[in-house]
This record gives sequence, C-alpha cells and structure tokens, in this order.
Amino acid sequence: MINRRITSQLQDLLGQFPAVVLLGPRQVGKTTLALQLAENQPSIYLDLESDTDRIKLEEPELYLSSHQDKLVILDEVHRIPNLFSQLRGLIDKSRRGGKKHGQYLLLGSASLDLLQQSSESLAGRVAYIDLSTFNSLEVDNRNKLWVCGGFPDSFTASTDEMSFTWRKNFIRSYLERDIPQFGSRIPAETLRRFWTMLAHVQGGLLNAASLARGLDVDNKSIIRYLDLLVDLLLVRKLTPWHSNNGKRLTKSPKIYIRDSGLVHCLLNIPNLESLLSHPILGASWEAFVIENILQVCNPQVHASFYRSSGGAEIDLILEIQTSQNRQIWAIEIKRSLKPKVTRGFYSACEDISPHRKLLVYSGDDHFQIKHGIEVIGLNQLLQEVGKL
Repeated sequence: MINRRITSQLQDLLGQFPAVVLLGPRQVGKTTLALQLAENQPSIYLDLESDTDRIKLEEPELYLSSHQDKLVILDEVHRIPNLFSQLRGLIDKSRRGGKKHGQYLLLGSASLDLLQQSSESLAGRVAYIDLSTFNSLEVDNRNKLWVCGGFPDSFTASTDEMSFTWRKNFIRSYLERDIPQFGSRIPAETLRRFWTMLAHVQGGLLNAASLARGLDVDNKSIIRYLDLLVDLLLVRKLTPWHSNNGKRLTKSPKIYIRDSGLVHCLLNIPNLESLLSHPILGASWEAFVIENILQVCNPQVHASFYRSSGGAEIDLILEIQTSQNRQIWAIEIKRSLKPKVTRGFYSACEDISPHRKLLVYSGDDHFQIKHGIEVIGLNQLLQEVGKL
C-alpha cells in the first residue's frame, strides 16, 4: 500500500464538513483510499455503478436515514444526479440532531457536472478535494513513475510489458465504456485519434485549427472533445500569463495529457530506453514535472506560463498569495544533469521580476548559478511547494 499525501487532508475535511467530494479519474485509487478511511469508523459503502446498490437508493431518504450514524461512501455519485437535493435534507436533519460533520464521502470521476450539481444543492455543506495519480513524493522510483505514469495498477505492475498492457486496456475501456456513460456521443475511434494527436504535441500551445484539419472536423468539435477530456481529469489546460507590460503575449493555453504513462502508451513508447531516443523526450519530461508540481500545490496558488512573440518564455509561473505578500516563482524545466538557461528565460524574468528563479533538473542537488537562479531537484521543489 502506497500512502497518499492527501489522506490527512481528507480526514481533516471530513472532520469539518458534513459532505466531502473526492474527485479523480477512474482507477486512480479513490475507492481504495475511501475504504482505507472507512476501516477506522462505522461506515457503509455503495457503488452506484452496481445495479444492486442503485436499487437501495431508489428511495434515498428512506435508506440513508437508517445509516445516519455511519460515514456513507457513495462511489461514482454522478450516476444519480438528483441525489444531491436529497442529501441536503438528510444533512440538515443530522445537523439538527447534533451530527455536523463526517456524514458523506462522495467519489466522482468527472469534475464539471459533479461540481455544479453538488455546489447548487449542498452549498455550505460540502468540501472538495482532488486525488491525482501518484506523484514523485509518494514513490521511490521517479524514472518508473515518468515512464509508466502514476495510475496505481500501471506503476505497480511487475514489468514494463505488464504496465504497458494495462495502459492500453485502460485507454480502450475509457473510450468504449466509460466516456459514453457521461453522455458523450463522440465515436471512440475519433476520440482515440484526438487523444493521440494531443500526445504528439504534448505541452504545446492549443492549435484548434490544426487539430480540426487532422480530424476533419470543425473547431467547435475540437473544443468539445478537449473540454470532455479536461472534465474527466485526463487533460490539463495551462493558461498563459497576462500582464500590462506592453508585451505581445501568447493567448492560447498549453495543453497536455496529465499522466505521462498514457502519453507514452498512445505514442507506443513501452520503456525508458525507447523514451530516451524519442522526439517527445523533452516535452514529456516538462509536462511530467509541471503535473507533479500542480498536484502538490495548494489550490489557491495560481499557475500559468509565459511566452511572448519575441521569444521570452517561462515554462511555469506560480503566483503565491501569503498573508504578508504576493510572490511570483519562475520555473524553467530541463531534462539534464548540466542544465542551461536559455536567453528567453532571462528575458521573461526581466519582464515579470519574479521573487525566485528556479531551474528544475533531473538531479537531486540544490545550488545557485549566475543571475540568482536556483538549480533544484524535483522532489525538493515539491516539498517546498507542498508547504505553500
């Protein structure tokens, strides 16, 4: 069992709120984490993908009222969207009876609809927390994490071949079974091609027109496909930095598949040796580092990137608001033991005047180079970011 960093945070939220929504893509370990917490207290688990468990909730108020002394875990709760209004009444009834927290743990695989449904019905009664794939602080083999990705079954597979096979079946299952459950009528083969195209341009700027030409669809369809994968927590959009410094800045977001193992599977890269000789190497490492950083960041930290028409560029900018001040960290990412900073990074730092200039590399030491730039290993940076 690999301990997840959010476990204590999830326990704290259950100690403060009547309901907590745990969001994450399928197979990321939500159920495992929920059942692990349930071992230490009276609880009941319902899988709403199971016909048997859904039947129990045909009259939710009647069934759940008999379990108000337990933590009720509802898995894939989006399968019964009208349930949230019923939970509101049950929560308020329990509050009047003296139980003010730790009543419901709701697990979901899609963020947008679930957030909208729960926020409208459970305002003031619910907290949200994301469970992502494994990050570099949770495991002891960073290269394996990078190559195989952070889905538990993929990372813990005993061989590269077994991991690769798991990921191929995961992608197929998502396309043929899971995505249609969310009401999508996009043909599975079209979505597979789109997903693969995103893997080829991992970490690049969104060019909807180019993607549309490749799929022979219109731009609106591309945005619809992209929004679906973002909503399913499989793809991330990183927004560009905006300022009033008079520079002509990029307005398109960066797009990347959040799990590096899925990228490598879509591109038929089965192991580290194949990856090290593949053109996607640098982009894959950059996206892997950014995703690790954003996984451990406080949600209040705003992340973006900087790119101007003149070539000034910063891979990742973190804007951190503390009780005392607002800080800006400029982060450059290089897959090298002897990293060098480009002229574009220096120019971008002159434009935004960051408080810290950080160069993340593939080693583990922490030292300074000229112009006040800190060279830092990924794990040490994650430890610092996790404290923000």
